[in-house]
Amino acid sequence: MKKLWMTIYLSLALAACVVPLAGLLWYKGKASSENRRLSEFPELRSEDGWNKEFLSEAGDWFEEHFAYRQEMVTADAQLRGRLFGVSTEDGVIKGTDGWLYYMDSLDDYLGSEVLSDRGIFNIAHSLGMMQEYVENAGRTFLFTVAPNKNSLYPEHMPYYYRTKVSDTHSIDRLRPVLEEQGVNYADLYSVFEEQDEVLYHARDSHWNNKGAALAAETLLDRLGKDHRSYEEADYTVRTDYEGDLDAMLYPSAVTPEDEIYYDEPFTYEYLTEIESTFDPLIDTSRADAEGGLLMYRDSFGNALLPFMAQEFANAEFSRGVPYYVDDMFFCNADTVVVERAERFLPDMSKNPPVFQSPEREIAILQAQDCASSPGETTCEASDEGLFFKLGGVIDASYIETESRIYLCVDGENTYEAFPVNVGEDGFETDCGYAVYIEKGRLEDEEITAELYVDTDGKLTRVYQSEIGMI
Repeated sequence: MKKLWMTIYLSLALAACVVPLAGLLWYKGKASSENRRLSEFPELRSEDGWNKEFLSEAGDWFEEHFAYRQEMVTADAQLRGRLFGVSTEDGVIKGTDGWLYYMDSLDDYLGSEVLSDRGIFNIAHSLGMMQEYVENAGRTFLFTVAPNKNSLYPEHMPYYYRTKVSDTHSIDRLRPVLEEQGVNYADLYSVFEEQDEVLYHARDSHWNNKGAALAAETLLDRLGKDHRSYEEADYTVRTDYEGDLDAMLYPSAVTPEDEIYYDEPFTYEYLTEIESTFDPLIDTSRADAEGGLLMYRDSFGNALLPFMAQEFANAEFSRGVPYYVDDMFFCNADTVVVERAERFLPDMSKNPPVFQSPEREIAILQAQDCASSPGETTCEASDEGLFFKLGGVIDASYIETESRIYLCVDGENTYEAFPVNVGEDGFETDCGYAVYIEKGRLEDEEITAELYVDTDGKLTRVYQSEIGMI
């Protein structure tokens, strides 16, 4: 009897080891729903010779592709979810009553690791500079933030996240600074809070189609553009929506949930073939509409896109970061909209828009030199396509919350820098800066760069050096 049980045990152990590999001969599972690019099977030999990392790379490939992987992942997630109420997927928070939340929103929800006051200013001031550039070109600018699901609907968050550092969200701190900087801002957070019904999916990180329609109408109202109203529109409810968080956590057992589909069809057209509204660049047209739109958006724009495309003769929807603002000239846009998810606000402080930095008149001759050496102040040049980028960090001792940074080139032209957060090799500072200069403006191989900081009208030169251009 002992030998029998040992034989059964060894047979099961051997099957557990062999089936995931042998099963690749017949197993045809659906594509992975993981929010990352899976590895390709490695080549044993290439033009450069034998691949010394073949076994390691093959192991990584097998770990991601073995037969019945998604079924096993799903079974493990369901077992641990039911027994312990926890998520097995790093990117997903398992809430109550079947609700799921995106882990990337947790820091903001808890009020931990939030942006500094300077970081908030960096976002708002860069947006203000972007708006200035757009409006100087005769276009209209609008910025909006798509609220985190747990900012609007926190009641289903797990009990172990109820102790918070602060109840103040990033958007609460950003909103008044946007107003100070004169940024045209559409407040979706307040609009969604006023609604009696839930307008986000329980098992997805985004709003449903009714929420997207509300968001689009809010943006269009803010732009002063006539548009179709969905407030009293007829719609059909179908239980066919598969949430992104649900697919991440339970890839082989996704639970469809209700989605709203408006009965009146959209009449815009796609100018190129697309796989989904998540494509990085989408162009649309509608013959009987007016105006052109350039919209920088993230995944919240997937459901938002049809409602916005319906109202413009031509529209371009871009997921590109950073924002190359001169795109507005090439796509014939008279309106530029920036939509960003609340959880991605910290990224905005690190990625300023790209366009010719504005020239400014400052009283250089009245500036005082810094009392000590430049300290941590740096300036480096890099090639950014049509632009040279001059950037680095300013010693924190010279920077206050609303300090502005200027770069003077060869004692002649002075440009205002975008204030940015810089993080490299574990070091992060909110005292970074970036200046973009069209290549035709800098013909010499070397320039003299002087950096100035303006704090409450007090101008200080904090750096001067020769910089070699690439």
